[in-house]
Amino acid sequence: MHIRQNQKNLTSAQKKRFTTAVLELKRNGTYDTFVRTHDKYFVPDRDRKLRVGHMSPSFFPWHRLYLLEFERKLQEIDAGVSIPYWDWTSDTSPVSSLWAEDFLGGTGRASDRKVMTGPFAYDEGNWTVTVGITESAFLTRNLGRPQNPIKLPTAAELQWAIDDPVYDSAPWDSTAGGGGFRNKLEGWAAPKSERWRNHNKVHQWIGGHMTGGTAPNDPAFWLHHAFVDLIWDRWQQQHPAAGYLPATPLARGDLQQGRVISLDEPMPPWNIPPREILGHQNLYRYE
Repeated sequence: MHIRQNQKNLTSAQKKRFTTAVLELKRNGTYDTFVRTHDKYFVPDRDRKLRVGHMSPSFFPWHRLYLLEFERKLQEIDAGVSIPYWDWTSDTSPVSSLWAEDFLGGTGRASDRKVMTGPFAYDEGNWTVTVGITESAFLTRNLGRPQNPIKLPTAAELQWAIDDPVYDSAPWDSTAGGGGFRNKLEGWAAPKSERWRNHNKVHQWIGGHMTGGTAPNDPAFWLHHAFVDLIWDRWQQQHPAAGYLPATPLARGDLQQGRVISLDEPMPPWNIPPREILGHQNLYRYE
């Protein structure tokens, strides 16, 4: 049993251990394997194949397994390391400790969004982007998007999602018409005046490599998704009688049949169904 802490409470030594372990996974090739996995399972609505990582009910359990596997690889390097979480409703500044030189490094420079500070800066020589390099071989960020400002989600926006007592609803994609916690938190259920909500809005606020299928190229990804995982936990506590939907495979003839994962269908690449990972309490806890 290990503990995932709020990143703002980490000591300088804990930050150093985390970034050192991440850098070692990058050096030995493991890290880029994770980036490729995320990109492979980033399947949009318009594709006719299975959507397991995004725009679908399995968004939460899929990412829980994904983070857990990454965390286990970190712990093979340093058994005392776990993934911290970033509460983006309260830690909202582009110059907060999260973005300091001793942790994730800061935003990119104005000319090309190239991150210049911290252990993941290209010029340090340890972080070359090799997966999805259509953008650049150096890590890019654009915190807050100053040229077209965007704010991180507020506590009220987050609570709006958590307050929905229904896990997800048909058609089980980015348009999920009946609302539902998953779509509101993942961030597709936004009003016309605002394109992004919650999880998606955070990716856009960071900018650069965080805005596409290869988002894990930015180590900020893990801290963002650890908080998303914690939010799922909070929703379950607020709605103890609610459960994962769809509970059973969709009927033949349903346009989403074979494209979304129900409660007991296996999620690739692990072949573990959502039912087996609905809780994390026997694996790790949040502090």
